[in-house]
Amino acid sequence: MQKFFSSVASKTATWMGRPSAFVGATLACVVWAASGPVFNYSDTWQLVINTATTVLTFLAVFLIQNSQNRDGAAIQAKLDELLRALSTARTQFIGIEHLTESQIELIRRALERHAEAEKKALAKKKPATGKKARSTKRKDPAPASGKTSEDTVDRLLNRF
Repeated sequence: MQKFFSSVASKTATWMGRPSAFVGATLACVVWAASGPVFNYSDTWQLVINTATTVLTFLAVFLIQNSQNRDGAAIQAKLDELLRALSTARTQFIGIEHLTESQIELIRRALERHAEAEKKALAKKKPATGKKARSTKRKDPAPASGKTSEDTVDRLLNRF
């Protein structure tokens, strides 16, 4: 059943994303609107389009969400494999998508501090060009313990 649903969801999501699906939906609305005078713009005539669009939208939400869930999981598996395969990558990053939003935000901030520290280190090695770059980012103070941003990322990953 799950394989059948995944197959239907994938094919439906692909079809719904095509221009022909949009054209078909637009034509259905035009035909419905043109049929108004024939049905004297009755309540039943209005109910047809309301019911059809509600039901189709309701079903499409589940089909598209299923397709996006599978795509997201596949992308995550590919990224995990890259992390595992690269000798310089930290394998602790594998599975962080299961952390809470606040935990991921802590790791993201620590990574940004680490990247900023690396950028500053590279800037010290390059000869000056005469222009000063202005940074619009808030500067976080160095940790009181003297630990580096790299160490902070590792500690966060190990803690979670």
